[in-house]
Amino acid sequence: MPITQAMPTSFKVDILNGYQNFGTAPVRATGATDTFKIALYTSSATLDATTGLYSSTTNEVPNGSGYTTGGITLSVSVAPTSTGTTAYLSFASPVTWTSATFSTAGALIYNSTQGGRAVAVLSFGSTITVTGGDFNIIFPTAAAGTAILQIA
Repeated sequence: MPITQAMPTSFKVDILNGYQNFGTAPVRATGATDTFKIALYTSSATLDATTGLYSSTTNEVPNGSGYTTGGITLSVSVAPTSTGTTAYLSFASPVTWTSATFSTAGALIYNSTQGGRAVAVLSFGSTITVTGGDFNIIFPTAAAGTAILQIA
């Protein structure tokens, strides 16, 4: 399958370089937290640990029929925290595209404030088709071992 669930290597480097700010309070001199989005992709997309940036030209679900290029803005629901040796965070759930008609096989969470830097690649395991209904992504429980984004 061309979409492989992963934490992109570029994201790991971005963390060390201070490009990603998931906190609820600004930590950079700009005085603002970052904006994170989730974009959907077709089964023709190639997304994996080497994905570095969001791109609308690499088989993103087409604009229209309940989907807008660039995806939906996410809200951090559980700010960065830790349990034991695992740091994690989560986004508000569900993320919903209403009155949708499209097919998707995966998604990319990315930082739109920082030039579309990739955060996480999500594979749905197969192509999911929705016709005239709601398409939801429900993030797992925000805890060590289950959160959508965690570093152990």
